[in-house]
Parts: sequence; C-alpha cells; structure tokens
Amino acid sequence: MTSQPSQPVSHPELVTMANDIRLACMRISRRVRFESDQELAPHHFSVLARLEDAPRTNSELAEIERISAPSMKRTTTHLVEAGYVSRADDPLDGRQVILSLTEEGRAAVERVRRHRDEWMLDRFATLTEAELDLLQRASAVLGKVASK
Repeated sequence: MTSQPSQPVSHPELVTMANDIRLACMRISRRVRFESDQELAPHHFSVLARLEDAPRTNSELAEIERISAPSMKRTTTHLVEAGYVSRADDPLDGRQVILSLTEEGRAAVERVRRHRDEWMLDRFATLTEAELDLLQRASAVLGKVASK
C-alpha cells in the first residue's frame, strides 16, 4: 500500500522542496568527491569509473563527460602516465586509441569508492534510527527521481 500525502502540496511548497533537495544533493555530492579522498581528482575518478564498464576512446569519454576532446585527452594522458589507464590502437580505426583500465586503475576505483562510502557512513553514525529509516526510504525515492 502506497501512502499518499494527506494534503496536496501547493506549487510554492513543491518549488521550495525541489530547491532544498537539489541543493542538499549537490552539497553532499561535492563534499563526498572532495573531502572523502585525496588520491584522485574528481574528474579523474569519473573517467576511471567510465572505463570500468568497457574500454572507450577519448571521443567517447569526452561525449559522456560532456567536455571537449582536448580536455579529455589531457585527462587520459595524465591517467596513462599515472599507470591507471592503458592505450591500445583501435584495430578497426587506426586513427583512434582505445583506453582501458589497468589493474592499478581498477584498484584505485575500488579504494576511492571505499573511502567515499566510509565518509558517508561516518556521517550516518550521528543519526538516529528514525533518521536512518527515513533516509533509507528517501533513497529509493531519490533513485526514482534520478532515473527519469
């Protein structure tokens, strides 16, 4: 049985709630990216996470990350030099380079995710059982909102 609000939420209240939730999500996202781990810059981690699913070209990564191709080339060059990413010629298009995670890159993604989870768990430690229950329920709703 799904629960319905007892009274419809007025448009001004929805606007305020949308703003409050958006700002809270942005702040949490920013803090977890910048405070939880110093091993990788947030944009470096994002590229490594994209390569976790499948090897990609610089062009594909630039499109996914919505940045310019030259910016992505600088980012991936740094990741190659750091040993997190390897380059290989594209067998179908000699002009392209395929980028893949190395074992060290995969391990770095796991370490950063673990640090980010630990950062969040530290914040949860100060919450009451009722607050944790509310967050668990809100997580499902926010996941639904994010998937649209």
